[in-house]
Amino acid sequence: MNALLAIRALRSGYGRVEVLRGVDLDVQPGETVALLGSNGAGKSTLNNTACGIVAAWSGTVWFDGADLTRAHYRDIVRAGLIQVPEGRRVFPNLTVRENLELGAFARGRERRAANLDRVFDTFPRLAERRSQKAGTMSGGEQQMLAIGRGMMAEPRLLILDEPSLGLAPRVVDEVFALIARLCQQGLAVLLVEQNVGQSLEVADRAYVLENGSVRFAGTPAELLATSELRVAYLGM
Repeated sequence: MNALLAIRALRSGYGRVEVLRGVDLDVQPGETVALLGSNGAGKSTLNNTACGIVAAWSGTVWFDGADLTRAHYRDIVRAGLIQVPEGRRVFPNLTVRENLELGAFARGRERRAANLDRVFDTFPRLAERRSQKAGTMSGGEQQMLAIGRGMMAEPRLLILDEPSLGLAPRVVDEVFALIARLCQQGLAVLLVEQNVGQSLEVADRAYVLENGSVRFAGTPAELLATSELRVAYLGM
């Protein structure tokens, strides 16, 4: 099977500081891949480089067979590679519905009403709060809103960047349950996370980044069977 997302020998960084050092990564259609690593490992840089927000120094980013390495981020969104950024970044003075409708600005505009119904079916709490200002919602509700906004763009691959960051443990459980539901629906997901344990529960495969390079690539079972990595990343 051809990979939906295929990253090859990717190098990028900021100024003269190299962050990614020749990263290879694949996501197959319908697959959930966890991208793990400590702070500063390069996870968000890889995400932002794949999405055209950070320029690649070298290497390639292929999406559904098309070379998007130098594509504008708007064209990457139109291709169906959608990210939900770290920190949620909802528009606090807009309602839930208005935030969601903005998600269809570049892609999925013609089917906005149907996609809105789908989001409300997936996230009933958002349906209940559709007229509420996003800035008055809890952190967990804002994370649901950010994911729902990404779904409005009809993603072929959804990148979730640290969706559990700053949330209470009970809310983290709820967010991961929602992610698992999206995965079960067959949506391809790249889950960029520090929460290793729960990420491995929903992932088909995992990559571990360390200092901008891939330290491990394989199944969650293979990661758990590697004692050095298990101690380093799981504390087990």
